[in-house]
Amino acid sequence: MPDFLDELAGAPGNEAVSLYLPPHLPATELDNALKEVPEPPDAIAELIKIAGGSKTGTVILWSPERKLVILPPFPVAEQQVIHSLETESLQSLLSRDRLIALVLVRLGSYAIGVCKGEKLVSSKVGTGLIHGRHHKGGSSAHRFERHRDKQIEYFLTRVCQRSRERIEPYVKSLDYMVYGGARTTIQLLQKQCSFIGKLDTPTLPPLLDIPEPRQAVLEDAVSRVWSSTVYEWRED
Repeated sequence: MPDFLDELAGAPGNEAVSLYLPPHLPATELDNALKEVPEPPDAIAELIKIAGGSKTGTVILWSPERKLVILPPFPVAEQQVIHSLETESLQSLLSRDRLIALVLVRLGSYAIGVCKGEKLVSSKVGTGLIHGRHHKGGSSAHRFERHRDKQIEYFLTRVCQRSRERIEPYVKSLDYMVYGGARTTIQLLQKQCSFIGKLDTPTLPPLLDIPEPRQAVLEDAVSRVWSSTVYEWRED
C-alpha cells in the first residue's frame, strides 16, 4: 500500500477530489460529502453503500484518471474534503507501527498475539479437549452436556490466563484489540474473563471467518489486520 500511494501521489490530479470520511457518519453528512464526487446517482448510491458499511471509515480519491475507494485498516479520525489528489493523510494513517493485541478463539483451540506493526512480538497458541454435542435425549445427555459445559469453562479459563500473560505486559501501550474466531465463543470469553472484560482498549472489526487458530493462522491474521480494501471504478 505505501508503494501504491507513492505512485498515486505522483499521478496527475486534474479536477481531483479527495474525501476522508470517518466511520459512523450520519447519513446526511455522508450524502453531503459525496456531492463533491462528480458521478451519476447510481455510482453515488454505490459509494454510499460502501462508505456507510465501513467500520473504519473511507478514503475516496477521485480524478478523471483514477477513481479509488479505500477502506483503511484503522479508523479515519477527521472528515476532510480536499480538492486535489491528497494521499499524505492516508499514508500517515498507515505508517505508524501500532501495537495491537489479537485474541483468536474457537472451542478447542486458541491463538493469542501482540504485534508491533506487522511483526509479532509475543504469541501463544494452544488447544483444549471439548467433546462434541450429545444428540440423544435422556438423563445421560444432560450429564454429558454438564460435563461439556465444564470443559468449555476450563478451556476459556486457560485462554483467559494465557491472554493475560501475553497481553498484560503491553496493555498500557496498546492501540487496538482484535478478536477472531467464533462469535459466540468470543462473547463467552469476554463474559467469563475478567482481564479481557475490563480492557478499555479500542477494538478493530473482528475476524469471524478464520479457521481453527494456529500459529500460521495468527500470522495471517496480523497481515489481515494491516490490510486495506481497495475498490477501483473503471469505464466499461
